[in-house]
Amino acid sequence: MKPCEEEGPGAAAGGDPWKECMEAAVQLARRAGQIIRKALTEEKQVSTKTSAADLVTETDNFVENEIISALKEKFPSHRFIGEESTAGGSKCVLTDSPTWIIDPIDGTCNFVHRFPTVAVSIGFAVNQELEFGVIYHCTEERLYTARRGQGAFCNEKKLQVSKETDKSKALILTEIGPKRDPETLKLFLSNMESLLKAQVHGIRVIGSATLALCHLAAGAADAYYQFGLHCWDLAAATVIIREAGGIVIDTSGGPLDLMSCRVIAAGTKEMAMFLAQEIQTIHYRRDDEN
Repeated sequence: MKPCEEEGPGAAAGGDPWKECMEAAVQLARRAGQIIRKALTEEKQVSTKTSAADLVTETDNFVENEIISALKEKFPSHRFIGEESTAGGSKCVLTDSPTWIIDPIDGTCNFVHRFPTVAVSIGFAVNQELEFGVIYHCTEERLYTARRGQGAFCNEKKLQVSKETDKSKALILTEIGPKRDPETLKLFLSNMESLLKAQVHGIRVIGSATLALCHLAAGAADAYYQFGLHCWDLAAATVIIREAGGIVIDTSGGPLDLMSCRVIAAGTKEMAMFLAQEIQTIHYRRDDEN
């Protein structure tokens, strides 16, 4: 049995049971980033998934296949949840088994338009608990990493969330989500209006949920909310934010449900609860119902 596959107190006593997995994730994220960086400036074959705004390219599929193939060879007993394999019909179910949760290109619309805010995201869970996260900003070559109980880092520099509690001094991040029907757009714009009326400093949409969440972990923003993101957007970033001292919860104010397609993240509890009270729910189907 490989070290990464060991479980229980004996494994911990004998060394670091997830070290090999973490090292593999870092290596593969960097390798994927090189592929994406090169492909960013090239012509792309683009198709749609759930809506006209939900895009996929041949590079998304290629990168996901490269990552999963390499991990399967190294850790054959592990399970995998990937954005594109799920879109292709694979079940999106989180079990107690060691599970890799992968977004090969977060910010595909950005990628299609050569807008440089794109990332690779690799999360890892055991017993349905997130153990580590790796997010690589492909164009800026920033590597965000975190392990449960061991802190969060960007290119080995320790991350710390903002401790802002005053909404009037808060910079809020969000993303639009794939649904563009009139009711969804009305709710999305209504939520932004509510926050602006509450006199927050500003609201930003950058086109990549994982990188927005990394900005939060780095203290460059104070809170984030979204409806319509997925477990592969959240898994790695959740570990990074929590290890940077932040909070990741459900939009109701309760505990995070990784499969619920909704989230609030913040540097402080006060900021998280402010968002939970202000925003209205936009309903999306759960990831594990697909």
